Amino acid sequence: MRIGTGYDVHRLVEDRKLILCGVEIPYELGLLGHSDADVALHAIMDALLGAASMKDIGYHFPDTDPAYKGASSMELLRKVGDMLDEKMYVISNIDCTIICQRPKLRPYLDQMVTNVAEALGIEESQVNIKATTEEGLGFTGTGEGISSQAVCLLESALDGPVRSIDPEEMQAGGGCAACPMRGKHPDQAEVDLLNKSEETSL
Repeated sequence: MRIGTGYDVHRLVEDRKLILCGVEIPYELGLLGHSDADVALHAIMDALLGAASMKDIGYHFPDTDPAYKGASSMELLRKVGDMLDEKMYVISNIDCTIICQRPKLRPYLDQMVTNVAEALGIEESQVNIKATTEEGLGFTGTGEGISSQAVCLLESALDGPVRSIDPEEMQAGGGCAACPMRGKHPDQAEVDLLNKSEETSL
């Protein structure tokens, strides 16, 4: 298993939308950033990339690249999920804390969990998102910005014995019991790789 942590912070300013885990939250201020500045997703992505030893979001989606100006962080999260798939990492769980004095986020947390789970193709039970204030202390407590911390656990599909996968088990649009890849079907090359892993582990 591999553990990753992530942290991010963005300043609150006027004339910006406040978007957290893909949810647009009504508020007079929004987060400043090159993309949509979704501070919670940025922390989650850094945790996932860190656990996989794949650097960070600044490396993969630099703020100097105009292609990511105003980009949806939900789309970037999906890209990170695809990168984990390519390395054959399976997400065990994600835990994220949003540190925000105002506005109150509790009414939006369930939708945030749903958004993250859907983007990564995992179960909602594998995602936990919570919010806390800082009792008026620090830049988050005074409402100057919002920060977020995240931790995740990854497992490699290549670690340990894997049951041999029969390609006939795969049905279009469905899953199979042996498939480790976030509910997605592996292609034939992935099947061969998994079966080879089983042989070498015996």
